[in-house]
Amino acid sequence: MAPTAVEEGIVQQLVNADKVRWWNKPNLRTLYLLLVPFCLFIESTSGFDSSMMNGMQALVYWKEYFNNPEGGMLGLLVACYNLGALTSIPFVSIVSDHVGRRWSIVFGSVIMIIGSIMQGLSQNLAMFIFSRIFLGHGIVYAIIAGAALLGELGHPKERAFLGSMFNAFYGVGAVLGAGIVVRTINIQNDWSWRLPSMLQALPSLLQIAFAFTVPESPRWLVSKDRSEEALQILIKYHAEGDASNELPHIELAEIQKALEIENESRKRGWMELFQTAGMRRRSLVSGALGMFVQFSGNSLISQYLVPILEMIGVTDRQQQVRYNVGKEAWGLIVGIVLAGITPRYPRRRMYLLCASCLLLCYTGWTVAQARNRITGSVESGYAVLVFIFLYSPAYCLGYNALTYVYMVEIFPYYVRTKGLSWFQLWSRSAVMFSSFVNPIGLKDIGWKYLLVYVCWLCFEVVFIYFFFPETFGKTLEELTFLFDDEADAKQALAATAEKVLNDPTVTEIHESAEKKA
Repeated sequence: MAPTAVEEGIVQQLVNADKVRWWNKPNLRTLYLLLVPFCLFIESTSGFDSSMMNGMQALVYWKEYFNNPEGGMLGLLVACYNLGALTSIPFVSIVSDHVGRRWSIVFGSVIMIIGSIMQGLSQNLAMFIFSRIFLGHGIVYAIIAGAALLGELGHPKERAFLGSMFNAFYGVGAVLGAGIVVRTINIQNDWSWRLPSMLQALPSLLQIAFAFTVPESPRWLVSKDRSEEALQILIKYHAEGDASNELPHIELAEIQKALEIENESRKRGWMELFQTAGMRRRSLVSGALGMFVQFSGNSLISQYLVPILEMIGVTDRQQQVRYNVGKEAWGLIVGIVLAGITPRYPRRRMYLLCASCLLLCYTGWTVAQARNRITGSVESGYAVLVFIFLYSPAYCLGYNALTYVYMVEIFPYYVRTKGLSWFQLWSRSAVMFSSFVNPIGLKDIGWKYLLVYVCWLCFEVVFIYFFFPETFGKTLEELTFLFDDEADAKQALAATAEKVLNDPTVTEIHESAEKKA
């Protein structure tokens, strides 16, 4: 178990001394507003896809066009999106580290736009499956680069909040996807499902439109020997254009020092993830978290709500799609609220609370579902709905609010996109597996299938307790050495920061600015 006590570094001390909120800083405010359509809407594509596929199961024309898919075939139609995501894993870090975070997002967005159009124009089952694989291939480029850019570009004070909001915007796409299906269910032809499929391209169009209104990651620029550009970005957004402010100079110095130390001992290629005991620990935690965020019963709710509603007696199509909208709207509200609260607390503690609450929700849901099926109790059916809605705040406590914050924090710069890709590999594998087996389990064993998730959630609580390290209250550069010679590396960073503070050039800039004032 990692302790939660945190010794503040110089950057953190400067950040804590800054009492001006981001909305009162014109440059930072503009940056964050532009990051909303460019980065935060990336996860909206995934949310749109899940809720759209959930709602399509209530569309008569979609079911008839694809010969009433159920069981394994229904699972394949939903899971092929994540199969496509898996095919991109070997290439994502290469693209993002070579061309930069922004171009990687643009590349993924173009693929998703093409995939959405193909899905909407599908003429047969094979074309529908291929288009969903193609669509899924593009999402990972954008997600990994977007998560990295938010963490590397944001001010240290708001870095965790930005990462938390990244996942919260999944709910924006989910509400849009569910709401569109509510309207298109009234279209009496195939456009009832073709139109939502094509509208899935909207978030990607926004990303391309705003692609170059935000700067590149300063850490990526430093890694490409473009430190002067990185410093200008840090001065503009982290110091509001004040070159005399110590913060951007210390940040740059720590980035350079951390990359130098990290680069001295690193291997090249994917084996970086396993080269030391610390990296193996990081890979174990990220792989486990990848499974936890997608195999905690959430895919059952987000992708197969219609079969669940039918099991408790809700068979009206209009009512089913409205429940879907209500669930997604509720998830969006609690996701955004908790995104502003959860990052203020230690990560490990919030993950433990999250997994424990999910276990309680699934246990209650299982009991209510069993009672409904065995006795036919209407009240038990309503209880199932209550637990489904309680699931959202429990999930958002940790798995929604902290996932990308935590992933960016535990991986050093040079291996960050590989680490995020490793996380995506386990995450997409877990959701693809659950997407495929969920409809089979619901059809063949009914409420007893829920016991699988109850047992798995027990395992999650135990794993988090023993293996998750604490990262709260440290800069990305300090976290570079979370497991490997942390004390010596932190002394090196502190010495670098002190050197910058005592640098005559920086002192001269500061004194000159004070005289002008």
